[in-house]
Amino acid sequence: MQLVVGRIGRAHGIKGEVSVEVRTDEPELRLAPGAVLATDPAATGPLTIATGRVHSGRLMLRFEGVSDRNGAEALRGTMLIAEVDPEQTPEDPEEFYDHQLIDLDVVTVDGREVGRITEVSHLPYQDLLVVARTGGGEVLVPFVMEIVPEIDLDAQRAVIDPPPGLLDEADAQVASAQADADAEVEAGEGAGAGTENAARDEGDASGADDARRESDGA
Repeated sequence: MQLVVGRIGRAHGIKGEVSVEVRTDEPELRLAPGAVLATDPAATGPLTIATGRVHSGRLMLRFEGVSDRNGAEALRGTMLIAEVDPEQTPEDPEEFYDHQLIDLDVVTVDGREVGRITEVSHLPYQDLLVVARTGGGEVLVPFVMEIVPEIDLDAQRAVIDPPPGLLDEADAQVASAQADADAEVEAGEGAGAGTENAARDEGDASGADDARRESDGA
């Protein structure tokens, strides 16, 4: 199976080095010196990595046969593609390849059928599961532990615990009205309650750090 593991950016320096936008959680494996990668467009490759280093937080690679800035700039925008065994899984149990997630059935924690995962969208701030709804349309589900508590590959199922409004906008309106009512009550109880609630909010928000990430970043 072919997985996109990076995208070539600007040339760096005059000796053929390029910056690479990494799209894998395993760059030390997929983008190591000696790795041979297919490309999109195909005519650009295959490319063999000669050297690699990190500079100012970005991965810099040099490929065999590319020795000057002009050659490096000609590669700009090229997608780097690795061959991966379909049976291989990431070392981290909370990480999944895109192909493992696509076509999984999606149900809520209380058993309601939602639809099927058709795509994994990798954004700079988080990954999203694109779910085709059973009754038509689609919904974007943030791929974080709070909202996607279970991935069962054996059962080919993803279990989600959607916040109000994710699946039904009417639920969000009800939740918003309830929150406004609660705020009015708390405001009347004095300043002391406000400090306690702020601490509780900070604790609840910590779950966002448990984002589940795709290993291929396709």
